[in-house]
Amino acid sequence: MVRSQRLLALIALLRSHRYPVSGQTLADKLEVSVRTLYRDIATLQEQGANIQGEAGVGYVLKPGFLLPPLMFTEEEIEALVLGARWVSQRTDNQLSDGAQNALNKIAAVLPIELKDMLDDTTLLIGPSKEMTTDTVDMGDVRQAIRDEKVLSIDYRDLKGKQSQRRIWPFALGYFDEVRVLVAWCELRQDIRNFRTDRIFSCELINTRYATPRHVLLKQWRATLSNKPS
Repeated sequence: MVRSQRLLALIALLRSHRYPVSGQTLADKLEVSVRTLYRDIATLQEQGANIQGEAGVGYVLKPGFLLPPLMFTEEEIEALVLGARWVSQRTDNQLSDGAQNALNKIAAVLPIELKDMLDDTTLLIGPSKEMTTDTVDMGDVRQAIRDEKVLSIDYRDLKGKQSQRRIWPFALGYFDEVRVLVAWCELRQDIRNFRTDRIFSCELINTRYATPRHVLLKQWRATLSNKPS
């Protein structure tokens, strides 16, 4: 276990205990000497971790410490790179740029032994069928979800029937070939799924919808769990 991984494990151990835990107990779980443990605790304290206690008494981590990016494990870095690569290939330009910018920020603060993993990881995204093309700005759609604002859309269903809807968007599903907007539809008075490639125009209505997004999301998830297997 490299030192950065051991520091991460130490933080996790301290967070799992509400009361002081002895240095020997921590050292045993990490499979290091007590002397090494004391050095690791000192390092975390220098980085801002509010670890209180002393040798012979025990240690406890007070709430509020956020792990810096250098605490990522190798598996976490691979997961981030794999996810970013999927986003880059399967979403719109804004999200693709956001994924790359996030990786750049992480790379700027990673220790040397982990930084090369961002470029050298061998986890790849396989090819997929051609993505459908959206005719509306997906950035505007995501903003409406974040702000809980009503959208007025022109939509054509799978049978080719066109209609104008006022919807309350609260979730966006990304699939290999299509994207699906989940929203409360004022016309149908129910939750509906809208393929984004079938939305031909979209206008943001500067009105906050009545039911909070998290409530709509909870209701929608409940309908999924109630479906027969």
